[in-house]
Amino acid sequence: MTPQLHPEVHVFATLPPGALLPEGVEPIMRFIEREGTTLIVAESQAKAAGLAGTFRCRMITLDVHSSLEAVGFLAAITTRLAAAGMGVNPVSAFYHDHLFVPAERAEEALNLLRDLAADSVRSAQRLST
Repeated sequence: MTPQLHPEVHVFATLPPGALLPEGVEPIMRFIEREGTTLIVAESQAKAAGLAGTFRCRMITLDVHSSLEAVGFLAAITTRLAAAGMGVNPVSAFYHDHLFVPAERAEEALNLLRDLAADSVRSAQRLST
């Protein structure tokens, strides 16, 4: 696993049920629920469109293709971040998993994930000897 930290700051925003996306808003995620539509969008786009955003975050892409049916992969990752007192909002897409972590702690999250990846490699090496 190679975590990749993206530079943009994102926010979570909502639209009322049935509302159209404001012009200029290109969410990286859109999820439709009964109460409204949740967007993950660049903070700059949200501000320009007058959308109230919450949870200023940055996205870390886990550069490993994991099965959508994989068991425990994200649990190990979110447990490591939780142990550091860090909230995380994971999103599983078809090709990769993505973690949305607090913007001000993004570098710390990246380092924790790199440590976790190194620990996994060491464990695998011990098991193979």
